[in-house]
Amino acid sequence: MIADQFILNTKKEKTSFRKDKNSERPIRSIAKAVSWRVVGTVDTLIISYFFVDEVILAASIASADFVTKMLLYFFHERIWNGINWGK
Repeated sequence: MIADQFILNTKKEKTSFRKDKNSERPIRSIAKAVSWRVVGTVDTLIISYFFVDEVILAASIASADFVTKMLLYFFHERIWNGINWGK
C-alpha cells in the first residue's frame, strides 16, 4: 500500500536524479504538466463558453484554470515520483 511506503519503509537513502534510474527529471514533469493542461484548458474553454456564452469570460476562466492546475499537477507528479509503489 502507499501508506506502507511512508510508515514502514525504514531505509531512507538519498539519491540524486542521475543515480535513480526510475526517477523522472523535473523538466519531464513540467513538459507533461504543460501538455496535459493544454488539453484540459481547451476542454474548460469549450465548457465555459457553453455556460456563459461570452468568449472573453470563458477565456478568463480557462486561463486561471491553466495556471493553477498546471502547478498542482507538477507538484502532484513530484510527490508520486518519490513513492516507490508500482515502480
